[in-house]
Amino acid sequence: MKSDTQENPAQLTLTAGGAVLARMKAIGIDYIFANSGTDFPPIIEGLAEAAAKDIDLPHALIMPHENAAMGMAHGYYLATGKTQAVMAHTNVGLANCAIGAINAATEHVPVVLMSGRTPVMEKGRLGARTVPIGWGQEMRDQAALVRESTKWEYELKFPEQVPDVVDRAYAIASSVPKGPTYVSLPREVLCEPCPSDQIEGPLRMQPVPVAPPQASVEQAADILAHAKNPVVIAQRGTGTAEAFGRFGDLVYQWGIPVVQYWAIQLAIGTEHPMFAGMDPAPWLKDADAVVVIDCLAPWSPDIHELRDDCQVIQIGQNPLYSRFPGRNFAADISLVGETGDVIMMLANAMDQRHNDQKSVCVDRRAKVAAINAETRKKALAVADAGAVDPMTKAYVSRCLSDAISGRAATVFSELGCPLEPLSLSEHSSWYQEPHSGGLGWSFPASMGYQLADKDKLVVATMGDGSYMFANPTACHQIAEALELPILILVLNNNEWGAVRQSVTGMYPDGYAAKTNEMPLTALKPSPDFTKVAEASRAWVAKAKRPEDLPGILRDAIKHIDTKRTHAFVEVTIAP
Repeated sequence: MKSDTQENPAQLTLTAGGAVLARMKAIGIDYIFANSGTDFPPIIEGLAEAAAKDIDLPHALIMPHENAAMGMAHGYYLATGKTQAVMAHTNVGLANCAIGAINAATEHVPVVLMSGRTPVMEKGRLGARTVPIGWGQEMRDQAALVRESTKWEYELKFPEQVPDVVDRAYAIASSVPKGPTYVSLPREVLCEPCPSDQIEGPLRMQPVPVAPPQASVEQAADILAHAKNPVVIAQRGTGTAEAFGRFGDLVYQWGIPVVQYWAIQLAIGTEHPMFAGMDPAPWLKDADAVVVIDCLAPWSPDIHELRDDCQVIQIGQNPLYSRFPGRNFAADISLVGETGDVIMMLANAMDQRHNDQKSVCVDRRAKVAAINAETRKKALAVADAGAVDPMTKAYVSRCLSDAISGRAATVFSELGCPLEPLSLSEHSSWYQEPHSGGLGWSFPASMGYQLADKDKLVVATMGDGSYMFANPTACHQIAEALELPILILVLNNNEWGAVRQSVTGMYPDGYAAKTNEMPLTALKPSPDFTKVAEASRAWVAKAKRPEDLPGILRDAIKHIDTKRTHAFVEVTIAP
């Protein structure tokens, strides 16, 4: 609360640097994940100026690396549904943001991305070039670094543009389909005074809501209600907790199997009778109707074929994924909108048709549930059989599942613990790396999620290669500085396991598959990753034998519960 003696905000004079920050706070941005540079003096001065004048600003968090900044903004959005901001240093900082922008664009995650721009003037103006990098970091087209991954871009040209430009960047990022926007901030402009009369007003450009026509929803419901062998394939969850519960009830009521093929988020609990595992092949071959829920690639055309009479219903923020040049999956009906909203609309339409199909649904439900129970049993048996030396990823997942059982937990996996052996039943309990494959995502994304929900147990699991991509020294420093008590599991097989699998998939009997050490895949000798974590005072342990892992996980979680600092476990696994 401002005192009576303080200035009226409408009478305050701010630099444009301070105005950018103040406007972001006014429209609901809580955090700026920032990596500063020589273009930041007006931003830093703006922070100090606003604090001196008691103006509310977003929390400006120091990010030692831009990839961590983008990952944390991504994770914070997953926890809250709120668009956040990342601020980087000219072209070099923006280049480091590019991987995070690619990931965010693929997953429809809104981020207001900003970076400084090398001063245009060489002299004669406050903010002009003062050091050699002022010349070395200039580009003809700086925005090109992220253009294909952003929905909109602009360069701030005058200080009085600040409210309009910030509002537009936020509104476009937050409109369906969501995604990053980019604004470049020339240093000279940030140094100039900005009118402040519009800084604290409400958002004047609201994000665009999108919903499918009711007629299309009814048409989709007719197809699904009359299908003999319907199947759902889901990758990016159900959008909301309400839709998660409604969707689980819907597929149970109708006896529809749900395949979570390369799942990014959980759409249905892994113990749900309609959870049909990860492989769509057994279900697609006979399917006469397929509901695709927010899937970039719902199946692989090279190995999966649909019946000629099969009808496909695609649901999501951008059901055709128009940002990607080549994606030719059928879409007889496309239902565009927030995924949770569309699921609720479809479920309501299906309710009106259920009485006519009750007997069919009961019979199908029993058959599907029996098949799924056997699939689940086999998956858990495979995981239990992985308790060998060295242990398997599936076994590590099984142990983690036991360790977090009965408590609110969210698991992030980046080539780490697989989903299938886990027992998860809640919305927002599972996130996998984006399909764009920008590595180094899981560690910072889990920290962004933990920042938003300090009471939840947040677990980041990843392979050794993904851990190195995350700039772990920077991430551990952030975890300590911000007191983020995440649990980190690094599953170390001393190689690029995903690369090996790709090679053996294409050439199962080839020369590479027969070698003792496949070219361009080994990561040997492996660093002692616990030493990296210890440098930031993390609790650390190594799990080399399968019988030791359950106790180590219990100890790590106990440390998090009691000491509230991050814990790190390196797990030796088989190639």
